[in-house]
Amino acid sequence: MDEDCSVLQEEEREALLSIYDGDEAFKQVSPTVYQYKYGEDSDNKSFLLEVEWHNNYPNEAPKINLDMFYNKHIVSSVKEIIKDKISKEADHYLGESMTFTLFEFLKDFAEELVANQPDKEVTESITKLSIDDDESTKKTTKKEIMSKAQKRKQWDRLDSKGEKPRGYDWIDVVKHLSQTGSSKVEIST
Repeated sequence: MDEDCSVLQEEEREALLSIYDGDEAFKQVSPTVYQYKYGEDSDNKSFLLEVEWHNNYPNEAPKINLDMFYNKHIVSSVKEIIKDKISKEADHYLGESMTFTLFEFLKDFAEELVANQPDKEVTESITKLSIDDDESTKKTTKKEIMSKAQKRKQWDRLDSKGEKPRGYDWIDVVKHLSQTGSSKVEIST
């Protein structure tokens, strides 16, 4: 990392934190990643812009990211329009601190840039839906055929809830001891 870049980044970091102190739309994710939210949470045209500084920032344009979960409702064409507009604006400020300028620039043009965003949420990829009535495509599950005796035997093993009755695996202690015999204990006096 170039020393001049690191000094400029540190100065810009301090400036951003002081300017946006108390602004709920601004967030510092890390020392080199900043986010700004445009619009209200319930609005379908609101979006979140993330700016990430590279090692050579501000001599190189920062990385612009709109692929966050918050932006899942924004259609890709609108995302591309926003990225292109921000990238062109960033090219004008190479060599200077530009994060604040980009955030403020986007505030002025946010409504214009999301004009193509549909008012209601639209899924971009719609899969082909078809209904087939062919007998060959239907899956049939084969039932196990049981005789009456097998059904009766199975029913006798289970209670009304379909569970084995309580104590089905208990051992009759008296019966068990009678089969094993008693051990003779001699008591000497």
